[in-house]
Amino acid sequence: MGATTGAVWGRAEQQDFRSRVRGTVLGAAVGDALGGPADALALDEIRSEYGPEGLLDLAFGHGRRGTVTHHTQLTLFTVDGLIRAQVRRDTGAWHPPTDVHRAYLRWAATQRDWGPDERRKDDGWLAREEWLYARRDPTRALLIGLGDETMGTLESPKNPGELGPEAVARSAPFGLLVGWEPQLVVQLAVECAAQTHGHPIAYLSAGAYAVIVHALARGESLDGAVQRALALLAARPGHQPVSDALQHALGAVRQGMPGPGRVEELAGDGTADGLLAASVYCALVGEDVRHGLCLAVNQSGPSAAAGALTGGLLGALHGETALPPAWLAELEGRPTMLELADDFAMEMTQGPALHGPAGSSPGWLARYPRGA
Repeated sequence: MGATTGAVWGRAEQQDFRSRVRGTVLGAAVGDALGGPADALALDEIRSEYGPEGLLDLAFGHGRRGTVTHHTQLTLFTVDGLIRAQVRRDTGAWHPPTDVHRAYLRWAATQRDWGPDERRKDDGWLAREEWLYARRDPTRALLIGLGDETMGTLESPKNPGELGPEAVARSAPFGLLVGWEPQLVVQLAVECAAQTHGHPIAYLSAGAYAVIVHALARGESLDGAVQRALALLAARPGHQPVSDALQHALGAVRQGMPGPGRVEELAGDGTADGLLAASVYCALVGEDVRHGLCLAVNQSGPSAAAGALTGGLLGALHGETALPPAWLAELEGRPTMLELADDFAMEMTQGPALHGPAGSSPGWLARYPRGA
């Protein structure tokens, strides 16, 4: 598929792609919302709070059911940054990591400010969504990594010792760049992860997750997508722990009935590679989206990240209509997510009609300004 040529996209392909974009964004968000209330709980605490089967439905968190955490907030700003990168491409200023970093700084402002600042003309529409100005337990690594204007790079990463899963949990949108070559998707996800999570295990897990989503969004099987990720990881220094974790996930599929013990074993101590492995396993063995998400969140590690990662995989694989409708009905921010997902799909499939040689849509450039 070509990212820049409108002709390749027939109507059926556009509709399938839009469904997978919506599925990925909403799936990650609904998994995040399911796991959020259990995030700080060990498995026995989850069971004493929610019953012997654990957490099987959306629960109260931050005052109501269906609220999301910083994982979803940052995933949305990743999408925003990628749209902006495409819009700016016409100007000759083409450096997507910078555009994504600027989007992450807009997220960081939501964590400091009371609400949208109308004076920031280049913010675009997403940063004016008031519901995003809620602090949902962002980790220290995120606040420090995005605490100043300096962009972490692979040569000079932020938080070089950070192993947590937060950078992976915002990386599904890179996989939706279906017109890109897989190795470029890995590279972009890795560079953007290093802006907050500078340890190779963390940023290579983000690259692997993004390229698995990429293969799924192109219509491949999950097993084939993981094999593709393993092949691309092999060339990168420091890949062994991430590759081993993915192999471990594939091996676990053949080891009897899925259950919390297997998920806990894969997730380990909650590092990026363990959460990646656990989410791949849950997506592979889940009988449906609901079952896969419940498997992912009922463990003692970071339940919100596990739910977000698993939901992103299942949404990319099956599209939005496979997601549990009762959960979507209560999901915080769903109108924003749908609008953003559809904007992303429209930009990727019909960008030249929005800003091209034939002229630009003023409304589009107001939503995604080229300035900042």
